[in-house]
Amino acid sequence: MNLAAYLDRIGFTGEARPDRATLDALQRRHMLAIPYENLDVQLGRPLTTDPAAAFDKLVTRGRGGWCYEMNGVLGWALDEIGFDVIRVEGAVMREVVEGSEANHLVLWVTLPEGPVLADVGLGCGPLRPYGVAEAAFGDDGFGFRLAAESDGWWRLHNHPGLRPPSFDFRLTPANEAALSARCALLQSDPESIFVQHLIVQRHVPGGFISLVDASLGTFTPEGMTTRTLTSADEMAEVLAARFGIEEPVAGALWERIGARLSQMGA
Repeated sequence: MNLAAYLDRIGFTGEARPDRATLDALQRRHMLAIPYENLDVQLGRPLTTDPAAAFDKLVTRGRGGWCYEMNGVLGWALDEIGFDVIRVEGAVMREVVEGSEANHLVLWVTLPEGPVLADVGLGCGPLRPYGVAEAAFGDDGFGFRLAAESDGWWRLHNHPGLRPPSFDFRLTPANEAALSARCALLQSDPESIFVQHLIVQRHVPGGFISLVDASLGTFTPEGMTTRTLTSADEMAEVLAARFGIEEPVAGALWERIGARLSQMGA
C-alpha cells in the first residue's frame, strides 16, 4: 500500500488519523473521485479479490472498479492508517435472490463510539459510513434505512427507486474463499447482471451519474433524467469526460452492447 498515492488519488489532504472525521472524509472523497465500473468484466479481463491488484488498477492506472476492488483498496488504506477494520460479506437483494451471500464486500469499522459500516462499492449508496443501529438517515438529500433482520442480519434499504434496492450483511469476518468464488462467478455466469450489462456509476455533488449500456442517467434527490448514447465515439467521450475513464475500449464495448441489445430485440 502506497498510502500517499491513494490519498492523492482521492484528493484527501491533511493528516489521516483513525477517527470518525477521517473515515467520513475518506469514504466521501473516494466515492466522488473513483467511479464504480465493470468494463473489465464486459471485456473478459479476469478480476480477483486481491487488494494489491485493485490498487494497481484504481490508483496506479487511474481506473474504477466494482465492490471487491473499491472496498478492497479502501479497507487496505484504513488498515494502514490504523483503523480496526474487518472485511464483511454482503448479500445484495438477499430477500429475493437465493444464494446471494458474498456477492458484495463491505467494511466493518470499529470506532470508540461504536461499529460503523463503510462502503464505497455499492455504486449508489451513502456517501458516508453509517452506524449499525436501526434508523432512517439521509445523505446529501437521499434517504436510506437500516433495519435488523433475523439471525443477526442487517438490511440497508436504498433510496426509493435506486438499484440495487437493498443489501444484507452480518458483522462477522468474511469467508475469503466465498468472496473469491462469488467474484469469479459474477464475471463468468451468463445470468450475472455484470456479464449482461455495462454498468458505470459515479457520485457527483448533489447526486450521481450512471451509464447502463447506452443509457446515461443523472440522478438527484428530486428525480432523474436520461439520454441514449448513439455511437462508440460518444461513449468514449462520456467515459472520459463524465467518469474519468480513459481506456481505448469504447469501440469493443459498443459492439458488444449493440449485439446484446439486438439479441434481446431492443
